[in-house]
Amino acid sequence: MKLLPGFRDFYPDECARRDSILAMWREVARRYGFVEYDGPVLETMELYEKKSGGELVGQLFGFEDKGERRVALRPEMTPTLARMVAARERDFKKPLKWFCAPQFFRYEKPQRGRGREFYQLNADIIGESSAAADAELIALAIDTLRAFGFTEKDFVVRMSNRAEWAAFLEKRGKADRIGEFLAVVDKVERTKPEELEKQLEPFGVTLAELRAEFEKPASEWVTAADFLKDLQARGLENFVEFDLRIVRGLAYYTGFVFEIFDRGLTERALAGGGRYDNLLSVMSEGKVDLPALGFGMGDVVLGN
Repeated sequence: MKLLPGFRDFYPDECARRDSILAMWREVARRYGFVEYDGPVLETMELYEKKSGGELVGQLFGFEDKGERRVALRPEMTPTLARMVAARERDFKKPLKWFCAPQFFRYEKPQRGRGREFYQLNADIIGESSAAADAELIALAIDTLRAFGFTEKDFVVRMSNRAEWAAFLEKRGKADRIGEFLAVVDKVERTKPEELEKQLEPFGVTLAELRAEFEKPASEWVTAADFLKDLQARGLENFVEFDLRIVRGLAYYTGFVFEIFDRGLTERALAGGGRYDNLLSVMSEGKVDLPALGFGMGDVVLGN
């Protein structure tokens, strides 16, 4: 019998390596004052269809259970977290600083650094809108990688802010098409210039204007001043590069977003996340409205 594509056996040595990664994740998260939570491995398809965007829905291990419910194995944790917080947010003092490190499942093409099952550290801060929370989350991600022996010579945090692109489109009267526009930006490094020109036409944007925006220093961003101060106060500025080409694919992100890469770009992103300030309101149909941000870091790339 063959192992299913994208899945792993864990012999004793692999178990030891996996468990050491999980233990280090928990140690650093708790050092930052985060507490652990968990949720079900099976959720309704509706949770992901409405909250995560089309790309993720296409990667679900979804099926109809014996109760004729449309369900899916969890591909990520943020929608589950939002559902849980919306249900009981009054029971907890704000801000919430929660983490988990469970197993996830995505039906996508197996490749280096990505399988169809993986463990992932998820850390979220809920109920805090300040730039200090953004800086704390970045610091946690950086210190987690440092705990494995990596330094600023080994990895870089590439940061952006979707709010910058929202302001960019608003000047052109296209703010209502931000989702479509970000989908173009997300693939800009993999798209030929002539094709990119065609994709930008509906937004009234030229390729020259797009490239000029990419080159704008973070000091000129409307949204970056407070974050830059917090980052510098933590002594982390050498770990971070500001790059508006980073937008993240999921639909629920609203503000700062980031991805962490090895400096040699030999691996997939080591981690990624950002702000999703509107998701709790959407999940609770307006009953709970709390700012939120978080990131995920998978074990497959770390284990390579």
